[in-house]
Amino acid sequence: MAADFAALDAQVARLTDVDASAIALLNGIAQRVADAVAADNLADNTHTAQLSADLTAQTDSLAAAVTANTPAAPPTP
Repeated sequence: MAADFAALDAQVARLTDVDASAIALLNGIAQRVADAVAADNLADNTHTAQLSADLTAQTDSLAAAVTANTPAAPPTP
């Protein structure tokens, strides 16, 4: 039974790391697009600004889902 919990703990830890990496990646992309728009380096700023907003919304959605479905850390003994 303990081995089953160890495997489950490992899965949860892996998913937590993967989710954190996905959020960091999405935030980085959104920031790069926003920086390009702010520097006026893109021909179609309206479209790019909308893409940046959409990407930020999706990142926020992913972060909220991860937060909502991540159990609280157990108290340390």
